[in-house]
Order: sequence, then C-alpha cells, then structure tokens
Amino acid sequence: MPESTEPSILATALHWLAPWEFEPLWGLACLAALGLYWRGARHLRALDPDVSPLGWLRPATFLIGLTLIYVVSQTRYDYLAQYMFFPHRAQHLVLHHAAPFLLVLAAPPRVLAAGLPAWASSAHRLARPLLDLLQHPLIAPLLFVGLIYFWLIPSVHFDAMLSRHLYQLMNWSMLLDGLLFWWLVLTPHGRLGPGKRILLLLVVIPPQILLGAYLTFSPTVLFDVYEVCGRAWPLAPLVDQQIGGLITWIPATMMSVIGTLIVLRQLRRGDQATDHTPSPTRPQAH
Repeated sequence: MPESTEPSILATALHWLAPWEFEPLWGLACLAALGLYWRGARHLRALDPDVSPLGWLRPATFLIGLTLIYVVSQTRYDYLAQYMFFPHRAQHLVLHHAAPFLLVLAAPPRVLAAGLPAWASSAHRLARPLLDLLQHPLIAPLLFVGLIYFWLIPSVHFDAMLSRHLYQLMNWSMLLDGLLFWWLVLTPHGRLGPGKRILLLLVVIPPQILLGAYLTFSPTVLFDVYEVCGRAWPLAPLVDQQIGGLITWIPATMMSVIGTLIVLRQLRRGDQATDHTPSPTRPQAH
C-alpha cells in the first residue's frame, strides 16, 4: 500500500508549536517567571515543611497563564495575529487580560518575595517610584484602557503591524501593563482597599464597551494593513473586524466583572476571619 502523504497529528502539532518569528525574550521571560515561582515555593516549604504554601491549584493556574503567553507570542498563532484582525484582538485579550489575571491570582506576594534573589530587592527599591506612579489609582485605569485605544488608532496600528520592533513593543506593553493593573486590583492587603479596587474594575468597563461596540458596528473597514499584507484566511474584512470588536467588547468586560466578584469574595473571607478571631481575654483583677 502507498504511504500516506498527509501530515501526522504530531507533525501538525509541532508545526503549530514552532515559533513563527523567534523572539528569545518571550521564552526567557516565561522560564524566568517559572523559576522564580518554583524557587519561592521551595523556599517557603523549607521554612515550614508541614505547611504547603500553594497546594496544586495555584501552580497549575500559574502554568496555564505562562503557557497562554507563550502560545500567543511564540507559536504559529503569532502568524495569525499578524495577518488577521480578530486573532490579533484575541492575542491582546490574553496578554492584557487573561494571562496576567491568572498569574496574579496564582502568585501570592510572599511566594514571589521568597523567590527573588538578593540583588533583585535593591532593583525593586530603585524601581519603586516608577511602579507607584504607574499603579496610582488615577493613572492605572487610564493607562490600562488608554493603551488599548492607542494601539488601535488606525495609523499607529498600521505602523505597529509592519514593524517587527514596534510589534514587539506593542505586545510587551500590553503584557506589562496588564500585570501592573491586575496586581493592583486583585491583590488583597495591598495598597488599595477593596472599595477602591472594585471602583477601578468598574471604571475600565465603559471605555472597553464603547471601543468594542465601535469596532463591531463600524460600517467601514478601519484597519487596511491586513489588506496590504494579505489575510491568513479568506474572511471578509468587515466580518474580521466585527469579530475582533466582539472580542474587545465582551470577554474583556467579563474579566472586570469576574475580578469584581473575586474582590468581593476576598472581602467576605476577610470579614469571616475577623469574626472568628478570638477576642483577647481580659486580665482578672486580684
């Protein structure tokens, strides 16, 4: 019998997992984050072997977040994101929303602090003023929504999709800003109380809805760069834009809703812990 010329499932999987444009910084960042997390968890376990600081759910969530980042940045999915609008919007949904969301939920501050080498503490102190500025309650939501709007200005988007350096800058800016914002609003006992964190989560919803609705219902094609470069699939440009608008609109908004529910759950847990804290005994008079 003649051998089949169709590619095997394994060959197809390897084809899609291979980098479209190899960018070692993405892979190194994922490996460094994984090593930091493992080192911190190992250090905490050594301090108290009888107490598991993470269980299994948090490491699994952290690994899923890193895997999502790698998939959208270093596999052939990145090809689709460069030659179709709606895969590009899904890529940014992962980099700016879903992956940072999962990483923050899975990474308690004490784990990361335990995993940092000694020199990183000094670097963190130097970078602290900048982090405080970027995570200021007035700056953080403006930056979070503003970056989405900025990279979707048609002229800016055109240049970013045609320049490899601008394209990487765009994707890194989305990931780093997502990490800063979700760390600010999802970390309990952080710099903001639960009320302010919920407010920030609610504030970023209307601008994302407006942008997503504008992309979805626009009667004209706004991003002609995909016509210049050629589309990966024979999909009508307006349909491609409409699907991208829905991705910008609905899942991104739902992430804020889920974040609000998580903050409310954290608040409830804090109240329950306070209720169950035994009151100090009053010393008896002699």
